[in-house]
Amino acid sequence: MIPMHKRAIVIVLAAAFMLPAGGAVAQDEATPATFIEQLLTGAETATTPGQISTTLLLFFLLTILSLAPAILVMTTSFTRIIVVLGFLRQAMATQQSPPNQVLIGLALFLTFFVMSPTYVQVYDNAVAPYIAQEIDANEALEAGLDPLRMFMFRQVRERDLALFLNITGQAQPQTEADVSTVVLIPAFIISELRIAFQIGFVIYIPFLIIDMVVASTLMAMGMMMLPPVFVSLPFKIIMFVLADGWYLLVEELVTSFRYT
Repeated sequence: MIPMHKRAIVIVLAAAFMLPAGGAVAQDEATPATFIEQLLTGAETATTPGQISTTLLLFFLLTILSLAPAILVMTTSFTRIIVVLGFLRQAMATQQSPPNQVLIGLALFLTFFVMSPTYVQVYDNAVAPYIAQEIDANEALEAGLDPLRMFMFRQVRERDLALFLNITGQAQPQTEADVSTVVLIPAFIISELRIAFQIGFVIYIPFLIIDMVVASTLMAMGMMMLPPVFVSLPFKIIMFVLADGWYLLVEELVTSFRYT
C-alpha cells in the first residue's frame, strides 16, 4: 500500500513542472484525482486501520505545499545565484538598485537554465511515466529524486557531507546510494553557501579598491565632510559597465556548477 503523503509529493512534483497530475495508480487505492475529489467533497472518517481521515490528508497536503517552494529552492542552484547577486549589490552600494524583484527574477531564470537538464531527466524518468500509468507513486518518487541527488552530489563538498554523516552517526557510505537524502540536502546547502561567499569575496575586491582610492583622495584634498560613497558610486557603475560586468558575472555563475 502506497503511503498517501508520498502520493501527495508526486502530485506536488507534477505541479512544480506545470504538468497535469493525472493518471491512476494501478492498485487498490484511490487515484490522485480521487484523492483531490475526496478533499473537495468534505471530511470523511477512516473506516479501516489502513486509511487516513480526510482531515489528516488535508493537513499533510497543506504541509507539503507550504514546504515545496523551500524544497525546490534549497535543492537547486538558486541559493548560490541569489547570494552572489546580493553580494554584488552590496559591493556596489547601490541601495535597492537593482530591486529585489529583478534580482529574484534573474536568479530564478538562471536557476531554470542551470537546472533544465536535471528537470528534463526528472520529467522523462518520473513525471511522464507516472502520468502514463507506467509506474506507481513510489517508483515515480524514487526516479524523480535520482537526478536531483546526482546534481547535488556533483556540487557538494566531501567534507560537508562527512560532517552530517558524523553528526547522524551513520557508517561510512560505500556508494552514493548509501547516502540518505536527509544528509545530502544540508551538506549541499552549506557547500553552496561556501562557494557563493567565495565568489562574493572576489566581487568585493575591485569595488573595495575604488572606495579606498576615493576615500584617500578626499582626505588628501581636505574634503572630510563629503561621504566617499557619493563620489565612488559613479566610478563603480562605470567600471562595472565598461568591464561588461553582467556578462562576466553570469558566465562565472553558470560555469561554476559542475554538470559531470
